[in-house]
Amino acid sequence: MIGLSLWKTVQLGISSLLLHKLRSFLTTLGVLFGVASVVAMLAVGEGASEKAQAQLRELGSRNVILRSIKPKQDNVSEEETRVLAYGLKRTDFDRIDETYPGVVRTVPVLTSPQEVRVSDLLCRPKVLCTTPEFLKVSGRIMADGHFLSQQDEASRSLVTVLGYDVARFLFPFERAVGQTVRIGEHYFEVIGVLVPRGPLGATASNPSSEAGGEVYVPLSTGRAYFGERQVTVRSGTFDIQEVQLHEIIVQAERDVDVPFVAAACRAMLSREHEDKDYEVMVPLELIMREKETQRIFNIVLGSIAGISLLVGGIGIMNVMLATVTERTREIGIRRALGARRRHIITQFLVETTVLSGCGGLLGVALGLLIPWIIERTADLQTVVSPIAAVLAFGISVLIGMIFGLYPAWRAAHMDPVEALRHE
Repeated sequence: MIGLSLWKTVQLGISSLLLHKLRSFLTTLGVLFGVASVVAMLAVGEGASEKAQAQLRELGSRNVILRSIKPKQDNVSEEETRVLAYGLKRTDFDRIDETYPGVVRTVPVLTSPQEVRVSDLLCRPKVLCTTPEFLKVSGRIMADGHFLSQQDEASRSLVTVLGYDVARFLFPFERAVGQTVRIGEHYFEVIGVLVPRGPLGATASNPSSEAGGEVYVPLSTGRAYFGERQVTVRSGTFDIQEVQLHEIIVQAERDVDVPFVAAACRAMLSREHEDKDYEVMVPLELIMREKETQRIFNIVLGSIAGISLLVGGIGIMNVMLATVTERTREIGIRRALGARRRHIITQFLVETTVLSGCGGLLGVALGLLIPWIIERTADLQTVVSPIAAVLAFGISVLIGMIFGLYPAWRAAHMDPVEALRHE
C-alpha cells in the first residue's frame, strides 16, 4: 500500500511539472550546467595530470637523475677565448657506482651538439653518448635492430641508434638499420631504431630543429671523436664549455630506496662541488608531488563548479515557492479531501527531486560530451572519472531535495480553510 501510494504521488508530481514544460526545463538549467561543469572540469584536470605523470614515469620511478647545469655566474676572465668547466665529473660517477648501497645501475650520459646528415638531409638532434645499460634505466623499447652493446663500448665502434623521429626524417622511404649517417665529421652505421615515446599517431617533434629527436652513440666513441668541450662563437670570441658528464642516471633496487639514494647523491654533490652546477631530479618525488597538486586542483575545481550547483538549487527553491503560491487552492482542496501533511510534503519533494534529477542526467551527458569535443578540437588529453559523474549526479539530486524541503514544508502547513478561500 505504501509503495502504491508513493507511486501515485510520483505520478501526480510529474504530471504537475508537465503542465509547465518550459518553466520546468528552465529550472533544471542551473543544475544541468553545474553538473556538466563539474564533470568536464575534473575530466580536463585529470587528463592534464595523467599526461604529466606519464611523462614523469618515462624517466623511471626508481631512477635518480643528476644533471649538469651552467652556473648563473662564472669567474672566467673576459679573454678572447674562455673555458668554463662545470657540471658532473667522472669521479662523481665512480663514487656513486662503486660505493652506494641499494644502487643496481649507474648510467653516464654525455651530450654533444653535432649535426646529423644523410645526403642533403640535415638535422640537429640530441646526440647522447652513453652506455648499453641506458636502455634498461630509460624503459625505451627497440623498434628495429638492437641497442648499443658492451663490445661497441669497448672497441669505440662507430655505430649509432636513432630515435624514431630522426630515423623517419632521414630515411622516410627505407629501413634505417644498416644505413650510414654522418654525425659531425664522422660516419656511423645505424644498428637500431627506438620506439617513439608517444603513440605512433601523435605529433612528432621536429628533428631538423635543435631540440628534435635523439641519437645514441657509445660513450667511449663520443669522448674519442667529439670530446667534452663545446665551442660557441659570440661576437668574434670563442666561448668554450667543458662538461665531463651532462647526466648520471642512478637506478635504485627498490622504490623505498629512492629517497635514501637521492639524499646521498645530494649530500655528495654538495660536498664535492663548490658551485651549484648540478641538479638532482627524482621522478618518484615529482609523481607524488603531482598527485598532491592534482588533488588540491580537483578540490578547487569541484568547489567552483559546486557553486553552480548551489545556484541551481536556489533557482529550484525559488520556482517551487512560486509554485506553492500558485497552487494554494489545489493544496487546500487536497487537504479537505483527506490528504495529510506528509502527502503534500512528498508531492513537492518528488517534484524538486525530478527537476534536479533530470538536470543532473542532462548535465552528466553534457559533461561527457565536452571532454570528447576538447580531445578532438584542442588535442588535449581528458580522463572522465565515473566516480565524478556519479558523485555530481548524486549531489544534484541531494541539492534538489534539500532546497525543496522549505517549499514542501510551507505547502504542508497551510491552513486548509484559508487555502480554499485563496483565489
